[in-house]
Amino acid sequence: MQRREFITLLGGAAAAWPLAAWAQRQEQVRRIGVLMGRGENDPGVQTWLAAFLRNLGQAGWVPGRNLQIEYRWTNADVARTRQFASELVTLKPDVILADATPVTAALKQETSTIPIVFVVVSDPVGAGFVESLGRPGGNITGFINLEDTMGGKLLDLLKEIAPNVTRAAIMFNPDTAPGAGKYFSQSFETASRRLGVTPSAAPVRNAAEIERTIADLAAGSGGGLVTESDSFLQVHLRQVITLAETYKLPTVHMLSTGAREGGLLSYAPDIVDMFGRAAAYVARILKGESPADLPVQVPTKFVLVINRRAAKAFGLAVPPTLLATADEVIE
Repeated sequence: MQRREFITLLGGAAAAWPLAAWAQRQEQVRRIGVLMGRGENDPGVQTWLAAFLRNLGQAGWVPGRNLQIEYRWTNADVARTRQFASELVTLKPDVILADATPVTAALKQETSTIPIVFVVVSDPVGAGFVESLGRPGGNITGFINLEDTMGGKLLDLLKEIAPNVTRAAIMFNPDTAPGAGKYFSQSFETASRRLGVTPSAAPVRNAAEIERTIADLAAGSGGGLVTESDSFLQVHLRQVITLAETYKLPTVHMLSTGAREGGLLSYAPDIVDMFGRAAAYVARILKGESPADLPVQVPTKFVLVINRRAAKAFGLAVPPTLLATADEVIE
């Protein structure tokens, strides 16, 4: 190669260096943490995360290109939740996505500076996560899944699909449910008086207590069950559905996976939509916005799912008016 050609090539390469460095800066890899309060093998949860990743991609954030994601799965275990919250905070991600109230609470204990976007939290003000819905004020914001009136709404639906119910319990795990299980209790009790139903609380912390509660409730006539949306019951959903069918106990759920997995009926926000919307908040934080200035969002879509196969197994005829309002009917 001639000296003149070499100098020309060298000059061209030198001119290209600033452009290459600029492109590298533009594609700087950012890190987010994802702490899930449920199990990794839950197909419903994987659908939620698929929506999150899809919308992140649409906002320009792609794992393996300019984004690294650290996942942790607690399986509704309180000790694992604390352990993984500490682990993720130690990694110092740019933002953390938190699923459920106990996960958000554990992360709040670990950091007051790393931005946190929660999903499937019912009472962020009461839990102390944010100052107000309009102005969160700290390092946490996100998406509410249910208001406290849902306890009464689910009992209304239980009574509509199973008119013979005269006794009803609301099931929750005090360690994972919002307000230790009390968040939905007032609306549940108010609706029970209006409907002529005797209400009771059904706190459970393990599989044996779930079975004992369902068996006791089904022992007499007129029993029915409402399950809350806490992560523990999501992890134990298959057990609840199987036992409810075995004992012929009409049961309705606060998560859509309840009816889709074989339960009688569910009425819940569209959590796939919420995880998709959470991606937009994560993207805005990665671009420099503060969670303190991002208002907490409420659900925009609710889904009523009726499982007619389950209704038939319970010997129940689904009222035509209820079928007409259903978003999804499983035959």
